[in-house]
Amino acid sequence: MFKTLFRSLLVFVPITIYLGATGASHTWVFLTACVAILPLAGLMGEGTENLAHHTGPRLGGLISSSFGNAAELILAFMALRAGEEEIVKASLTGSILGNLLVVLGFAMLFGGWKRKELVFNRLAAESGSSMMFMAVVAFVIPAIYAQVTEHKQPEHMEDLSFDIAWVLIGIYIASLVFSIKTHRDLFKPAGDDAALELEHGHVWSIGRSLAVLIVAAVGVAIVAEYLVHAVEGAGAALGLRKVFMGIVVLAMIGNAAENSTAVVMAVKGKMDLSLSIALGSSMQIAVFVAPIIVIAGHWMGKPIGLEFTTLEVVSVMLAVGAVTLLIHDGKTNWFEGLQLLAIYFIMATAFYYV
Repeated sequence: MFKTLFRSLLVFVPITIYLGATGASHTWVFLTACVAILPLAGLMGEGTENLAHHTGPRLGGLISSSFGNAAELILAFMALRAGEEEIVKASLTGSILGNLLVVLGFAMLFGGWKRKELVFNRLAAESGSSMMFMAVVAFVIPAIYAQVTEHKQPEHMEDLSFDIAWVLIGIYIASLVFSIKTHRDLFKPAGDDAALELEHGHVWSIGRSLAVLIVAAVGVAIVAEYLVHAVEGAGAALGLRKVFMGIVVLAMIGNAAENSTAVVMAVKGKMDLSLSIALGSSMQIAVFVAPIIVIAGHWMGKPIGLEFTTLEVVSVMLAVGAVTLLIHDGKTNWFEGLQLLAIYFIMATAFYYV
């Protein structure tokens, strides 16, 4: 029932295209585009999961990891092509904060509401948090370099970001080998394949999975183009700044459909899967999507560095630190989830006034 209602939102895809093509108000184009991306991102997630089911656990894990944040990647790419560097960086930061604090926070809150505590694999969770700490280092170094050089060598900043991007890509590939091959037992969820089939019901064919994935990706690209061009006008009309629009609004839209699964799994007591989704998505944004955007910008002649604002860098550092502190004992409860949501609210309020 919920899935049917959710897919009914696809009607906003042609509405967005019509409004954008006819020069309608930026506010209306932005709002309809935000709603249209939700079911499209959801379909991309479904297509990826069903395709991964046919390929076996190893290749399936690679597919899920590579396409898990495809909607966010497309949205960031379209913003980069439009020259909206501020929006690109803000949406990346927002996706990381949203996954770590909002998705994980709601998962802990709702999952632990009727339970004294939720137990999960501490070693697997710590592996994800250590990857996020490495990503923090990759964000902090360019920011420090910019401060030390007083922004007098922008060409060196581009080179530094480009080099760091390749390092992050290398680490991302190594993490896939670690989690899928050499230490796959550490990341194996409870229930195995039978449980996965029970959760997803009828599994789509490979052809259908690929067709849905491709069509949804094209749809996201088209809608994202209208959304990006309407951001500035809509923000001005709504009294919202670009940074807030990127960090809070666009980031939430990009991963809301996919990461709702994390909350559902937590409610069912499967906190290992919830942590895998939330930490995995954050890690993919930081060490895969962000470097891909940097490399693409370099090749497109629209360089974008990994130099984020002080508030963005500190927010990510604090979010990673908070999550690391809460997962170190291998168990959690609803109050810890509420704490993560409170941290996000404080950060979002700060970005609202920037």
